[in-house]
Amino acid sequence: MLTLRSVSPAALALALLAAGPARAQEPADPHLALEGVETPSSLDWVKAENAKTLPVLTGDKRYQGLHDAALKVLAAKDRIATPTFVGSSVFNFWQDADHVRGVWRRTSLESYRSADPKWETVIDLDALAKAEGKNWIWKGADCHPKTHDRCLVNLSNGGKDAVEVREFDLATKSFVKDGFFLPESKQTIDWLDADTLILTRDWGAGTTTDSGYGMVVKTLKRGQSLDQAVEVFRGEKADVSARPHVLRDAKGNRVVLIERATDFFHTKTFLLDDAGKATQLPIPERSSIRGMVGGDLILTVEEPWNYEPMPSLGRNFPAGALISVSPKALLPKPPRPAGDIAISNDCDPCTIFAPGARQSIDQVAVTDNRVVAVIYDNVKGGIRSFSDHGEFGWRGQGLPGLDNAAVSIVATADSGDQVFYTVEGFVTPTQLKLADATKTDAETVKTLPARFDASRLQVEQKEAVSKDGTKIPYFLVSQKGAKLDGSAPTLLHAYGGFQLSKLPVYDPLIGKLWLERGGSYAVANIRGGGEFGPAWHEAALKANRQRAYDDYFAVAENLISTKVTSPRHLGAYGRSNGGLLMGVALTQRPDLWNAVVVESPLLDMIRYTKLPAGASWIGEYGDPDKPEERAWISTYSPYQKLRAGVKYPLAYITTSTKDDRVHPGHARKFSARLADLGQPYMYYENTDGGHANGADPAANAKRWALHYTYLSRQLMDH
Repeated sequence: MLTLRSVSPAALALALLAAGPARAQEPADPHLALEGVETPSSLDWVKAENAKTLPVLTGDKRYQGLHDAALKVLAAKDRIATPTFVGSSVFNFWQDADHVRGVWRRTSLESYRSADPKWETVIDLDALAKAEGKNWIWKGADCHPKTHDRCLVNLSNGGKDAVEVREFDLATKSFVKDGFFLPESKQTIDWLDADTLILTRDWGAGTTTDSGYGMVVKTLKRGQSLDQAVEVFRGEKADVSARPHVLRDAKGNRVVLIERATDFFHTKTFLLDDAGKATQLPIPERSSIRGMVGGDLILTVEEPWNYEPMPSLGRNFPAGALISVSPKALLPKPPRPAGDIAISNDCDPCTIFAPGARQSIDQVAVTDNRVVAVIYDNVKGGIRSFSDHGEFGWRGQGLPGLDNAAVSIVATADSGDQVFYTVEGFVTPTQLKLADATKTDAETVKTLPARFDASRLQVEQKEAVSKDGTKIPYFLVSQKGAKLDGSAPTLLHAYGGFQLSKLPVYDPLIGKLWLERGGSYAVANIRGGGEFGPAWHEAALKANRQRAYDDYFAVAENLISTKVTSPRHLGAYGRSNGGLLMGVALTQRPDLWNAVVVESPLLDMIRYTKLPAGASWIGEYGDPDKPEERAWISTYSPYQKLRAGVKYPLAYITTSTKDDRVHPGHARKFSARLADLGQPYMYYENTDGGHANGADPAANAKRWALHYTYLSRQLMDH
């Protein structure tokens, strides 16, 4: 039973109001006031909690060494400078000890490919923040696609998703006087032409959804004020968002799309013509448009699609397939005379690639003449380039990779068929490759120096059996020759949501701060993720959420039963949706762990839709305002599942004040409830950083040093 001690009358009234008349008999939330992000009482609570936690962790003899090692990794000047193309130049955003907030810089492709690129600073964010007295965090730039001379620069105050947008001139390296300027908002913007934007944002009362995103799309011409923007589309308040998307290809085709997301996974897609008329396209609502090549839209479908241009004629496309289709084929057809049946050999729409049962498409990008896709087979990645052969369909060819690796598309050229991509493994440092997608070879442009000693490590892919008999794959990185006596300090990581996959990536911080010090590391590919396509995700949606948690527990039990580790030495780590997983791990199976890192978490699943951005995830979790859905959410919601008389392991709960995606109130209230129960916990809240919880190398070094100090204290014997 929730205690009501130390509750102000205002907080109690707010709790009853939030509950509504139908739920007035439910216990009031005694910690509702902690949902006030920057109210004096909330910040005082945060300050007091930080004052308890920081001295313990930073005073540990291991902390400083872990911090220095993390900072060395994060601020290293021999990191791979991640490239993006802007016109014929290569751009990069760079942070190190001398550029804490970072510099946006450019060089030529030829120079970038050399061992010592000659960089030119375009924007110095440290200098800008100092000059303006603002806590600016870089959130990227969107440059005009044809001339590549002007960019919309996105600046976040403290790391929030909401950004201020300013037009920037790449030639003069200065902000454009009287150029486009958009005040802080969660906003999506694209260029219609050099003097016109199409965008969604908070335009004022009645223009945002319950999730806090824009639902009104407008066009804005150069010189116009925001109140002069012209509305071209309006969604509904219950939607997640409505956002514009302008696609262009090398042949000069352009389409303007409006994507009205009715929930996180379902989107109604509209084609906006030059007259401003929006026509809904008959593509599956669970699909993603990835680009345009030769006038064809390139999309992946996350549900089966039976395309029927006319009765008795149709094509069936399985969930997970990569498809091309012309906008013309999707627009309404004029009626044909009776008996007139048009037969065409053209492949429109056409399958580019259909994954098998243990395959998935992870990324898709387009070049002038190719579709490039990262395809995983049993959670091991490869990259393929596809070309359109007209009536003979699409043909694919592989690009060089590595065995048992993670693959990621980094950037494609604004003109031509060049593509940057990376390949890496748990113990294999990242390689950046540059390929011409029309060919089958690739140049290794950069290789990350080894950041930790991997000579004593081994990587295995294993399986656990979940509660319902489903086989759950997981990776284990462990010490060679280690005795199977349950003594290995082991960290088990997973995510399990939103069709996001956990892949075999090279992580220098895990390697240096954990593996090199004798730890083991496991990554569980639980349901809810995208490792095996849409079906793997859907298996743990909404009412079936418990399957993801059962999968995670099955992997933990397998690690214990095979004597890789034991509950004394097993730790759990997850953030965001993975933070929810950690809350469930703590409340449902406290017997399995001796450490649980709960980072940037969702924890109060009964109120998650009432907090900013929360309503956008109803498609994943369900709606607690609906009694039947509230019933299944109540079975696992961690905040409500904390109980007196249960022995919980010491948890480390951490978030950011500036997180405007997953509200910090979740982590605060969960910790306060543990305090009510007299349970041990550690809480730390970073006042900057946003959802990523680390605004710069120094802040991130502190973040990870705190994590691994806590984990070392709990799981290691030394």
